[in-house]
Amino acid sequence: MKPMNDTHFAILRRHMVEVIGIHADVMAEELGKAILDQRVLAAMLRVPRHRFVPEPLASLAYEDRPLPIGFDKTISQPFICALMTDLLALAPGDRVLEVGTGLGYQTALLAELAAEVWSVEIVEELAEGAEARLTQAGYRNVEIRVGDGSRGWGEHAPYDKIIVAAAADDLPDALLEQLRPGGRLVMPVGPEGAQVLSLVSKDGNGAVQKHEILPVRFTRLETVL
Repeated sequence: MKPMNDTHFAILRRHMVEVIGIHADVMAEELGKAILDQRVLAAMLRVPRHRFVPEPLASLAYEDRPLPIGFDKTISQPFICALMTDLLALAPGDRVLEVGTGLGYQTALLAELAAEVWSVEIVEELAEGAEARLTQAGYRNVEIRVGDGSRGWGEHAPYDKIIVAAAADDLPDALLEQLRPGGRLVMPVGPEGAQVLSLVSKDGNGAVQKHEILPVRFTRLETVL
């Protein structure tokens, strides 16, 4: 069997976005709308997801399911990537913090839609893999570092938007502190087996509100003591 080429992947990518649209329509009641931001869907059409998974899994990259990327980590299913990006309500000038770089797929989506992205990954090998992939794809508005994502990246705070690709029992205080008034934070919150994807907003006075979206299952947010 001959290997898949860019034309094949482009067709699969369009199908992926169509499937995301079906999911959004079916879950309209939970989401409060039936259509995700067209800018997010356009970004997903542009970003070659198959280049952000281990090479042996490239042919599976556009299926709507999570895939292993090593070190007991996964790349989230496309619908969840789209939904979390949509919930951020990114603007072109936004400065974004990402916790959990993985191999850089979500990072690439953020880089397509925001001005600057800072991403923290606790696994050095994944951070190196993400940096290589993002550089090869031509993204110049991303900076990655290895570290404890629950502590954020204070040097570049405050952030307009924060996205966390791992679950914690509670919202990390450091991340809330680094979120700009008027900003948004999206992350799964709750214990194992009871995680809920949550949208957190901070008003101009610094008061925080949390809106629960839907049940999810993510790996746990690792911390360094």
